[in-house]
Amino acid sequence: MTATDDTEIPENRWELGKARGDYHGYGTKFAELLDAGEDVDGEARFVDALSERNARILDAGSGMGRVGAALVARGHRVIGVEKDRDLIAQSRQRFPSLAVVESDLLALTPASFGPTGDFEPFDVVVMVGNVILFLAPDTEVRALSSLASLLAPQGRIVLGHHTHGGVGDRPPYSAEQSIANATAAGLTVEHHFAGYQLGNPVPDADYALLVLRRTA
Repeated sequence: MTATDDTEIPENRWELGKARGDYHGYGTKFAELLDAGEDVDGEARFVDALSERNARILDAGSGMGRVGAALVARGHRVIGVEKDRDLIAQSRQRFPSLAVVESDLLALTPASFGPTGDFEPFDVVVMVGNVILFLAPDTEVRALSSLASLLAPQGRIVLGHHTHGGVGDRPPYSAEQSIANATAAGLTVEHHFAGYQLGNPVPDADYALLVLRRTA
């Protein structure tokens, strides 16, 4: 599946870093962890618990497919979105049951998923694994707005990212910044945790896990 035209889509931090030779070990690392039987399903367990059965879920920035595939295995209808063609190829080879749309997140519209008249909004949009940190500079609100437009009326966005470590040349992205950008994108924070063990957020927490709804 392919998506819309990339006009006026700036290069994101993942693309810029990969051009410098960074991030090439990401797909290999997670493949090795899966082969070793390591538990890398924390995000999927959280989203599964949050969702109705047979939910329609968008995995935004699906990478090599581990989160989306784990949700498919739990009985959900999942579509991944990924721009990196190497990761798409890895995902399709390892997890053929996970459908993947090739697109930048900023380019997504209902037409990205087929004829507009056939588009079914998503119950949950998942953007975890630091995906938001790899967006092009100053496009966080734009990306969240785009994803929010794909939600069903009671749909939710699950957003997870580290807060202290930067990606490439970007500064740390605090929970407060993340919440402010979500608010600017027309979203309301329903839950805020410090990680997938659902710890209460504290000022020095190194992870922000937000569950967002469209503001009424």
